[in-house]
Amino acid sequence: MTMWNQLKTVILLGALTGLLLGTGYIMGGQSGLIVALMFSIIMNLATFWFSDKIVLAMYRAKEVTTNDNPKLHRIVGEVCTAARIPKPKVYMIPSDSANAFATGRSPSHAAIACTEGIMKLLTEEELKGVIAHEISHVKNRDILVSTIAATIAGVISYLAHIAQWSAFFGGRDEDSRGNFLGAIVLAILTPIIALLIQLAISRSREYLADETGAKTIRNPQGLAAALQKLEGAATNKPLNMGTEGTASLFIVNPLRGGGLLSLLSTHPPLKERVRRLRAMRV
Repeated sequence: MTMWNQLKTVILLGALTGLLLGTGYIMGGQSGLIVALMFSIIMNLATFWFSDKIVLAMYRAKEVTTNDNPKLHRIVGEVCTAARIPKPKVYMIPSDSANAFATGRSPSHAAIACTEGIMKLLTEEELKGVIAHEISHVKNRDILVSTIAATIAGVISYLAHIAQWSAFFGGRDEDSRGNFLGAIVLAILTPIIALLIQLAISRSREYLADETGAKTIRNPQGLAAALQKLEGAATNKPLNMGTEGTASLFIVNPLRGGGLLSLLSTHPPLKERVRRLRAMRV
């Protein structure tokens, strides 16, 4: 499954790139494409470089030392040794909601943050599964993958806006009517398609982190049990800080939705994640 999740990410990133090139070709505006591309790259590189500081401040996370929380530091250290990556900085979020996330641009510049609630809710075995999942995000460089996807999707959105304004302020004679309708369709559909692909990439990386984390500590059952507890806890005690844009960082999505809304989820269905973990043999 690890190879398939990696391949799926490559395919989805390729689809995003193809959508970008197709949009640029339809618009025929090479200079506009270059400007949008450069602007989006600069914005996303800045986000990528400073994302750890931004998100940790957003959730009022405070760095904790080994003396402050020896249990958490010991677990993080054990998982990092098994994963063969440097130990990241450890933070605590002042919230009774049970959740955790990892951030940072590389294994050498990473941080892992846990809420006070998750420390109270989970057993040590379950907490180790959660830590292994988050360390796997760092090891698999998922921040970089998500930044690339966001950059491409961002350029597509900029091009769609350009197409929209061009359609409204362009000519309205009979010859340009087809171009006008085409531009409107382009402006509406391409950002939606790009978003769906971007979210699919996020869900694929969650599956990969589940699998990599379970294999790292050779215990998929601990993470499966933790996810089941965290699902109920997130509903009863949602995280009342941060923004929707950071939902993908957490091991359990703070946002809930079913039906068509599941297409807009940054996380796979929890039941499917648990099923896959329960079926693993390590």
